[in-house]
Amino acid sequence: MVNFNNLNPFKREKDDTNVAVVPDDQSVETTGNGKEVGVISAIFLIFNRMVGTGIFATPSSIYNNSGSVGAALMIWFAGSIIAASGLMVYLEWGSALPQNGGEKNYLAYFYRKPKFLVSSMFASYVFLLGWAASNSVVFGEYILVAAGKDVDRWNQRGIGLACITFSFLVHALSVKWGLRLQNLLGLFKFGVIAVIVVAGWVALSGRLNIEPTHAFTDSFTGHTPTGYGVVMALYNVIWSFIGYSNANYALGESKNPNRILKIAAPVALVSVAILYMFVNIAYFAVVPAETIASSGRILAANFFAIVFGDQAEKALSVFVALSALGNVLSVIFSQGRIVQELGRDNILPFSKIWRSSKPLNTPLAGLFEHWVVSIIIMLAPPPGDAYNFILNLISYPLSCVNAAIALALIILTIRRKHYNWNPPIKATLPVTIFFFLSSLYLVVAPFLAPSTPEENVYEDLPYYLHCVVGIALFGAGAIYWAIRFHVLPRFFESFAIDDTMLNTGPRTHINKEDLTWDPAASHSEASGIDQEKFPATRVITPPNLS
Repeated sequence: MVNFNNLNPFKREKDDTNVAVVPDDQSVETTGNGKEVGVISAIFLIFNRMVGTGIFATPSSIYNNSGSVGAALMIWFAGSIIAASGLMVYLEWGSALPQNGGEKNYLAYFYRKPKFLVSSMFASYVFLLGWAASNSVVFGEYILVAAGKDVDRWNQRGIGLACITFSFLVHALSVKWGLRLQNLLGLFKFGVIAVIVVAGWVALSGRLNIEPTHAFTDSFTGHTPTGYGVVMALYNVIWSFIGYSNANYALGESKNPNRILKIAAPVALVSVAILYMFVNIAYFAVVPAETIASSGRILAANFFAIVFGDQAEKALSVFVALSALGNVLSVIFSQGRIVQELGRDNILPFSKIWRSSKPLNTPLAGLFEHWVVSIIIMLAPPPGDAYNFILNLISYPLSCVNAAIALALIILTIRRKHYNWNPPIKATLPVTIFFFLSSLYLVVAPFLAPSTPEENVYEDLPYYLHCVVGIALFGAGAIYWAIRFHVLPRFFESFAIDDTMLNTGPRTHINKEDLTWDPAASHSEASGIDQEKFPATRVITPPNLS
């Protein structure tokens, strides 16, 4: 094993007095993209990912499942606490490994044996599922409603296709302008939510010319919820907060990763948690309980109709459509970078294509892959059970990934000295254990049988089918790993792992004061590579950029 403590990797050039230059036999893992992500952009990366269409569509079902106003608000509060614990876990991981890729890096760092197995399983989930599909379709639906047109399968999905294509082209052509558009939509989205919140305050003060709902007179009065209903209510609330880790996927493009983690991520999550609570209070203050119970996905539309009149429903449709667009932009931005980083690790086939940032210094191939998969998911399944199954399948595996990285962090924290684990930000052991149990809950809860047939998410399919298929996706990744890294290298020399294949990062200039040789954080070790055999795969990582 190379003794990193005896190495002096820094060699100054005459014209760069404050720059460290990596020697020719050593490579640095970089994204190949510019440092475009600042604090404001990171805040809106997270904000746009978390606030899609859920807060406009899910509060009605959460209220029905929880049984009363008070219980619903308590479940929303519990969801925010779980999200905060998840954020702390991701902050610790991100401060230790400030690179693009998010969970890909964290899984590869800890689950090192068998070599490449866990990374391959994660790759199958990322590569085969299109997160951006659902909100693209929602965008199409609400644009048609705003235009007063009938919504059918093909016009809805056709406009959704335009939405995701636009998002792909924006991010493929310019990182800077993609981020600027996301920031603009985030500000607009914040303004719409602020209008709902203020209208709720006015209603509570009695200055709104509407019939009082008395929702808070005895807020725990209502029907008795079923056990399955409470489980599903909390499940839906937790999923409304998914996206708090979105900045972790682009830390390699951050101007100051630790500043992003310490400021942007907490500001975004706390803001969303407060806004979610106030929006729910506004709904209960304005919309009668029986209307909330029957509203389904149009609760926000009923709210606007009561406060601003029937014509405001069309305006709300435009607002929700733009909110969905912001979410799609945020999702494809992140997923494209995960695919690129999997290419840099040579996990994917044709990795040279996926890892490239040419020709526009953007992860074009990774963005294109997610665009293609999302289009297939949008257009191929028929309406009904098949389409709902695909959408549920997309979200379930993330719970398994979260449980895995939380478990890894628990072990790293308990055995901190053994692993030389001392990142700048620490989640603490109790918080990490709490998030692990919460993630485990999200893994197990969908297997609980509905109390009545009406509570089944499908009409004809088994309620647990998306969970089983989601787990099978990881199994498919394990089969790919066996073929790619064990079977093919035995018969084809071109599939063998060698130092030129693994040395993917471009050489770069890096500020000397931000660097250290850290064998524990070595990307090659994290991938299970023998560094004595492949010394060129050593990596420099910034330990603390604050």
